[in-house]
Amino acid sequence: MGTMPTLDQIKLGLKMVDFKVQQRRYRSKEKTIVSTIYGPVKGVKRKSIYGDAYFSFEKIPFAKPPLGELRYKAPQPPEPWTEVRSCTSTGPKPLQKHFVFQMTDGSEDCLYLNVYTKNLEPIKPMPVMVWIYGGGFQFGEASRDLYSPDYLLREDVVIISITYRVGPFGFLCMQEPEFDVPGNAGLKDQVMALRWVKANCLRFGGDPNNITLFGDSAGGASVHYMMLTEQTRGLFHKAICMSGTVLSPWAQTPQRNWPYRLAVTAGYTGENNEKDVFEFLKNAKGADIVKANEDLCTDEEKKERIGFSFGPVVEPYVTDHCVVPTKPIEMMRNAWSNNIPMIIGGVSNEGLLLYADTKNKPKLLNELNDCRYVVPLELNMDRDSELCKEYGYQLRTTYYGDNFPSIETLNEYLLMVSHEYFWFPIYRTILSRVEYAKAPTYLYRFDFDSKHFNHLRIISCGKKVRGTCHGDDLSYLFYNSVARKLKKHTKEYKCIERLVGMWTHFAAHGNPNYDSEHPDIWKPVSEAAVEKRQLQCLNITDELKVIDVPDIKKLMVWESFYTRNELL
Repeated sequence: MGTMPTLDQIKLGLKMVDFKVQQRRYRSKEKTIVSTIYGPVKGVKRKSIYGDAYFSFEKIPFAKPPLGELRYKAPQPPEPWTEVRSCTSTGPKPLQKHFVFQMTDGSEDCLYLNVYTKNLEPIKPMPVMVWIYGGGFQFGEASRDLYSPDYLLREDVVIISITYRVGPFGFLCMQEPEFDVPGNAGLKDQVMALRWVKANCLRFGGDPNNITLFGDSAGGASVHYMMLTEQTRGLFHKAICMSGTVLSPWAQTPQRNWPYRLAVTAGYTGENNEKDVFEFLKNAKGADIVKANEDLCTDEEKKERIGFSFGPVVEPYVTDHCVVPTKPIEMMRNAWSNNIPMIIGGVSNEGLLLYADTKNKPKLLNELNDCRYVVPLELNMDRDSELCKEYGYQLRTTYYGDNFPSIETLNEYLLMVSHEYFWFPIYRTILSRVEYAKAPTYLYRFDFDSKHFNHLRIISCGKKVRGTCHGDDLSYLFYNSVARKLKKHTKEYKCIERLVGMWTHFAAHGNPNYDSEHPDIWKPVSEAAVEKRQLQCLNITDELKVIDVPDIKKLMVWESFYTRNELL
C-alpha cells in the first residue's frame, strides 16, 4: 500500500482534472483524416492556451500491444488497419506507480504516440521535434497533462511525443538467449517510434530529413542512447539532451539478480532458476509486478547510490534488436551521432529534486560520513580500500570542508548530488564530444528562478524554497496541468519565448542562435576551452549570458578518479 498523498499532491491531482475539463473547451468539432503507412487516423483541431489553432492526433499505435508473449520483449510493428482510427484523445500511460497518488496506474497496452501540427499541407515540410519524457525509467507519460505543445507550436514545427515502457516491463533483463529478453525493451520502443516518425511525419507536414530528438532527465539519457545505437542511424538529425546522459549513474543499471528478487516479492516460491522465474513473471498480474518493484533495493544498495532496479543495461548477448551491445562510454567514441549537432545542459540546482526526501530522512546524510560510497560505482572499487577512502575524503572536503554530511549541510549535499547525478556526466559527455565528434556541441545552464512558475521546485520543495530545480525548464517548453496563462510582459513569458526560440531554431537550422539582436551569442564548445578546462556555457536566466561553467574545479575532482580510458 502506497503512502498517503500530501495536501499539495491532492491539489495537483485536482488541477489535473480541471485541466482536462479546460482542454475539452478548447476542442473544435473540426476533424481531419491522415493516411499513415499502417492505416488512416482521424485527428481533431484544438486551440492552445494563447488561442492558436493546431491539429492533434493522439494514441496512434506505432507497435503491437506488448501483451502476452510480447511482454518484456522488443516491440513488433503494428497490425495495419483499413477503417479510420479515431485518434482524438490521449492514450494510456505505461503501467507504473502514479507519481502523485502512489497507486498502480496506466496500461501495458501503451505503445502509442501523439502528433501535433499547425499545418498538414505546408508549402515546405516543417522541422520535426520528437519528445521523450523522463521519470527515471520508472514512470512517465506522453500526455498533454504534462507536455502540451502550446508553446512550441508558436513556431513552424511538428511536435511528436512518444511512449515507451518503464520499470520491469521496459527493462527486465534475462541472461538466457532462449527467452529473447536481453533488456532495454523501453529503449527499443523508442527506436520503433522513431522508425514510425521517419516513415510518416511527411503526411503531417513534417520533414523526414529534418528531425530533432529532445528529452529531459531519463528522456535526456534516452536521447543520448538513441544517439549511440546503430539501430537509429539516419532516423534523426539533431539532438537535445536536457539534464540526462547515458553516463548519469541512474541511467545504467548494475545487475543484482533483479528478476528473481522481483518474482519473489511478487509471490514466487520456486528456485532461482531463470526459466521458472521468467515463466512466473510472464504470467503475473501487472499490478503485482508494479507493487513488487516499489522497493526492491536493499539499504546496502541504497548506500551504494543504487536507486532503481530496472533501467538500461549492457545487453548480455547480441540480437538483431540490440541497442546497447557494450558500455555506453565505449559506444560514444565511434557513434554515428558524432556527425550531428547536439545541445546538452542542465539546470543550476538539479539536486533540489531531492530536497524534501533528504530533509525528511537525515539518517541518509549521516550514513555518508566519509563519502567513500559516493565514489562512482562504475569504478568498481573496494569500498574498504585505502584508495577509495582517499577519494571519499577528497569529495567530503571538496563539498563540506572540515564538516561532515548532516542536515546542517543540506545545501552542500544537494550541490554534491547535482554534480554526481547530472553535471559531472554532462561534463564527461562534453569531453567525449570534443574528442570524437565533428559536429558542434552547445552547452547551456538553465538558471531561471520564478516564484510561481518553476513547477517542479514548488512540487518537490514547497513554496518557501527558491532556486532552479531539476525539471523546472519543462515549464517553459510545455504547457501543463498546473500552469496558467501568462501576461506577455512577464519575465516568465519572455523566458518561454527565449527557450522555445532557441530549441526550435536549433531544430530548424542546427544552430540555436535565434535572436537577431544577439547573433551568435551561443557558440559551440571549443577544443581549446576543454584542454584548458575553461568551459563556458549559455546561462539562461532573466537574460541570455555566456558564463564560465560554475564549480568546474569541483567537477575536476570527480574527473581525477578516472583514467583517461575510463573517462571518455
